[in-house]
Amino acid sequence: MTTSPTRILILVLLTGCVVAAQSVTGGGPTVAELEQRLAAYRHLLADWAGLTRYGSDNSEVRPPAAGEQRVVFFGDQITESWRLAEFFPGKPYFNRGIAGQTSPQMLVRFRQDVIGLKPKVVVILAGTNDIARFTGPATKGTLADHIMSMTDLARANGIRVVLASITPVCDCQTPQTSLRPQGRIADWNGWLKEHAAESGSVYVDYYSALANGRNFKPELTADGVLPNDAGYKVMAPLVEQAIARALAAPAAAASERSESSRARGGGAPRALRKQTAAVLKG
Repeated sequence: MTTSPTRILILVLLTGCVVAAQSVTGGGPTVAELEQRLAAYRHLLADWAGLTRYGSDNSEVRPPAAGEQRVVFFGDQITESWRLAEFFPGKPYFNRGIAGQTSPQMLVRFRQDVIGLKPKVVVILAGTNDIARFTGPATKGTLADHIMSMTDLARANGIRVVLASITPVCDCQTPQTSLRPQGRIADWNGWLKEHAAESGSVYVDYYSALANGRNFKPELTADGVLPNDAGYKVMAPLVEQAIARALAAPAAAASERSESSRARGGGAPRALRKQTAAVLKG
């Protein structure tokens, strides 16, 4: 009988956890914590993109009512931790954030968790876990590929895009800057802002509002990465303004700007791009 690579990997992880548990001393992880970590690894192996996280919820979402300005907030732990019903009462806003995710994982579930909900606008917040290399090596180029692909998918389905800056980090509570270098965050945000302008998307600059220099303002963060309630209160009006700008922009005009930016970048011929858009809509 052959053993699948997944079973082998699980066995290796289990063995490592057992060895670690046997050597636990006063300050180390407990057996319960190691078991929890193993369960998380097993779940990641079984559902790398997190498609089961919102699959059932999505099936119960009704199509938008006439005139409904539906918005999907799409991202990682910073999005998932945002209590949208509390910060935006009465708004048809859907949270589709998953803690720990990187942009390639988000791209895999974009059709299910964004397009399938038929929003007017998607707010994309990604990058902090790419920088931390949660799912392997990542560069500004790989982030750009995934962001551009999500933007293309949204545009092809008539969804306006708000691109959010990567939020700052600090070592004010837990060590973060070695995992997420601050210079890299600033550099990647420069590309996000440029791409938003070139693609007809709206850029929302959380970074400038949350940072003092390059550090996350201590009074606005829970742990040096996640905003606390005060941080989300700073972010809320900024994203509301960005959503309003996105809704005010004619979809056709936004699409034309996206085509124009691709033409300047030496993209595919216009006819081919239209054929690709037609396939994506299907």
